[in-house]
Amino acid sequence: MKESLIILSGGMDSVTLLYDKQKDIALAVSFDYGSNHSSREIACANYHCKLLGIEHIVIPLEFMHKYFKSSLLEGADAIPEGNYSEENMKSTVVPFRNGIMLAIGCGMAESRGLNCVLIANHFGDHSIYPDCREDFIRPMSEAMKHGTYAGVEIDAPYTNITKADICRIGTRLGIDYSKTYSCYKGGEKHCGKCGTCVERKEAFRLAGVPDPTEYEE
Repeated sequence: MKESLIILSGGMDSVTLLYDKQKDIALAVSFDYGSNHSSREIACANYHCKLLGIEHIVIPLEFMHKYFKSSLLEGADAIPEGNYSEENMKSTVVPFRNGIMLAIGCGMAESRGLNCVLIANHFGDHSIYPDCREDFIRPMSEAMKHGTYAGVEIDAPYTNITKADICRIGTRLGIDYSKTYSCYKGGEKHCGKCGTCVERKEAFRLAGVPDPTEYEE
């Protein structure tokens, strides 16, 4: 019996988790919070859900774009270029984004009779995004468990592995990574220079896997 809901962005990590746990997933939920790359990511999420026959819902979160402060919500020119490091990428943090998405996912899960919310945070996110760390995910899962009749919990199996590890998993699963999107600038092609593009390139290189991504340079 399928008992899980997955928070699916359409990037490499969440798409890998979608394939990895597909036998357990009853529903995939994407959130449109007005980021530069939301529309391209969501299109990828929808593509893979259709391929796997998994129901996909997109929930709009316009209030985040209106009220929250982040370069991710301010247009391509606001996105820093260079390495995926704390100081360089800190401006891209959308405050408590995962907390908000997990809370909504929790409510959706209980409403659907499901007891697990899957999220694809990974070790490379830890230094930059506070709501990707195990110290956040663990107590958030406990709060969700105690705050629902169904005892909904979080499953975050990639928390302590790298993006290169995730790339290896996805390659074994036969995922077409050209149908995923990462670039924070949100262009038709990946820019190749922002922190997420640099991280994406490095993941394929460290995994020893050919990179199918089309970059501007």
